[in-house]
Amino acid sequence: MSDELPRDELARDFAARRQAVHAMGGGAKLEARRGRGLLDARARIALLCDSGSFREIGEFAHSARAEDRGRTPADGSVTGFGTVEGRAVAVASFDMTTLGASSAMINIRKLNFLKDAAVKAAIPCAFLIESAGARMPDIQGAVGMGRIGQMNSTNRVRDTPWVTAVLGPCYGMGTWYTVLSDFAVMRRDATFSVSSPKVTSVALSQEVTPEELGGSELHSELTGQIDLVTDSDEEAIAALRRFLGYLPSHAGEAPPRAGGPVEAHPPERLDGLIPRPRNRIYDGRKLVEYLADIGSVMPFRPSYGRTLETALARIDGRVVGVIASNPQRKGGAIDGPSCNKMTEFVVLCDSFNIPLLLLADTPGFLIGLQAEREGIAGKIMNNLRALSLATVPKLAVVVRKSYGQAYLNLGGGVADAVAVMTTGEVGFVDPAVAVSVVHNRRAQDGDAAYEALLQGMVVSNSPYELAGIFAGHAVIQPAETRDWVIGMLEVYRRRAAGGNGQHRLATWPTSL
Repeated sequence: MSDELPRDELARDFAARRQAVHAMGGGAKLEARRGRGLLDARARIALLCDSGSFREIGEFAHSARAEDRGRTPADGSVTGFGTVEGRAVAVASFDMTTLGASSAMINIRKLNFLKDAAVKAAIPCAFLIESAGARMPDIQGAVGMGRIGQMNSTNRVRDTPWVTAVLGPCYGMGTWYTVLSDFAVMRRDATFSVSSPKVTSVALSQEVTPEELGGSELHSELTGQIDLVTDSDEEAIAALRRFLGYLPSHAGEAPPRAGGPVEAHPPERLDGLIPRPRNRIYDGRKLVEYLADIGSVMPFRPSYGRTLETALARIDGRVVGVIASNPQRKGGAIDGPSCNKMTEFVVLCDSFNIPLLLLADTPGFLIGLQAEREGIAGKIMNNLRALSLATVPKLAVVVRKSYGQAYLNLGGGVADAVAVMTTGEVGFVDPAVAVSVVHNRRAQDGDAAYEALLQGMVVSNSPYELAGIFAGHAVIQPAETRDWVIGMLEVYRRRAAGGNGQHRLATWPTSL
């Protein structure tokens, strides 16, 4: 054809074809989305990528079914490469206006090409997702299943970061990408689940709503499969950009260090934050905030497992993964969801060379009938195993109390360096419980013998006792904590490996 058409006609033909592809599902569908305040697939890419940086691949792809060629521009997914803050990223944005962005052979092939190219180029993948699930005419039957079964589309090793934004209804493959990602953000009114409410209702003979099956509240608070909830596409995509700014482009390099001057909170703020009585509460999020560079804290899964706070932050410009007890929630006792959240966060940090800082103020694990029925023992051991296998620098600080098994799971005996604040104490249980168990005595007014026994238990938990056997490497005042962390990060920054760990957790599951 190109030999028969003049050059200007070739140009017109190309322009017409591109215009048809970029019209996606058509003007009426795009206008309807705009009326509901929703961005289309290409507008989302424009928000994610630096201006003018996106280069599309698979632009003129279409359905493998002849009868659908004319109505499947780009086969329902826009894929290509751009930059975020000047760093290359592979991007896939699902086009809901084209057959519901349903999964079929060609768009699965495009996604596989994109992911393989990202591994070869050592760059992150970003997925902007809403999808109706499988395209039944393409996938139903043995031939359809046989085709997609040969594509191996959902296997990954954490060699480059994956981030996902769920920006509408999302079923099937879109759900798989969400739970496989290192960071998943969700618009508040979006949903995701294995199958659509219609399919689920038929299968169960029970009506279910999209929110019941996979709403943002369910996934951010109960399943823990969403790391952050936002109110708009714009906020969700901004969160992806920010998260990528903390991570290296691939597992073979160190995280980017912030340039320019560093602002820090006055160190005395920690003294004022931490109450001396072990039963007084405070907000563990403030502890993280005061230790980090001002404005640098990005919470990870803040609505799930709330007895532990997890966050990416910078300390003296260096990226650090912070895990902190929050006594404001259940007294800081670690429950099953918190245990799962910490494990996944450790996996993330170890996979991408992010040092870990663990801040302990916990009475131990939250035990009881419900916890045992939910398999708390296995969660505790998974958590400890992940922390032990992690080869990034691990720093642990006992802020106040750190009792029992939780002492180990928050870095005691496992971290590269352990410091205990002068406010800290380490023991098997709370001193009052220890007196009751060991001496069968309970508190009574005026019982001098009980008070003497209690004081003996308090003294045995002292930070100086731990330091005396060199199980604690330093005793520090609260105001000295940031300087201690900065110094230890410098000591343990893995110079011989270029700042990298051994990535023993690269194949650990992303969703527990």
